[in-house]
Formats: sequence, C-alpha cells, structure tokens
Amino acid sequence: MTHTDRPIALYGFLRPRPERADEVRRILSAFVGPTRQEPGNLEYHLHEHEDGTFFLYEVWRSQEDLDRHNATPPLRAFLENLSTFLAEAPEGHFDTMLSPYPDTEPAAA
Repeated sequence: MTHTDRPIALYGFLRPRPERADEVRRILSAFVGPTRQEPGNLEYHLHEHEDGTFFLYEVWRSQEDLDRHNATPPLRAFLENLSTFLAEAPEGHFDTMLSPYPDTEPAAA
C-alpha cells in the first residue's frame, strides 16, 4: 500500500460565537449519523471541550470519499456561512494515516 492509498484523517477545532454555540452544537451533531453512513467514512466523532470548543475527528478511506462528503448540500451550506457561526477561523489538519487501519490493509497472502 502506497502512502497515498492510506486513509485520510481530518481533525479540527471550531470555536463558536457564544450566541450561536447551541445552534452550532445542533448542526454538528446532526452531521454525525448521516456522515457515518456515507461510503468511505471509517470514523466520524464530535467532541465538545468544557470551554465550548468543538473538536471533530474524521477518517476517510480516500481523498475522493472526503471530497464527496465535503460536497454534500448540508455541509456546503454550513461551510459557506462558517464565519457567521464561529468566533475565529477553524483550526484544521489533514493527514495521511501511517498506522494500519482495520479493513483497509490488503489481506496477507
């Protein structure tokens, strides 16, 4: 398996405007179930820190799967209006996983 054939991990921090925190929580929470059903999604987790910061952790089988997810209408609508929801720009990281991921490694011969 080449480096580019490995799953893509995305993780980031979103700090909502205080007056929009409940709305952001509802929106992000509503993404969890449908996203986990999308082809190529291996993991999708939403966390909330005690200071109100949201942390997202996603793992996708491929960049193509992540791109398809990012094109979904509900996510596009949220991302297009991100500055109205957040107190500051999101902090996001995209990385290729180096450790093996269950069910993505080729079977042993």
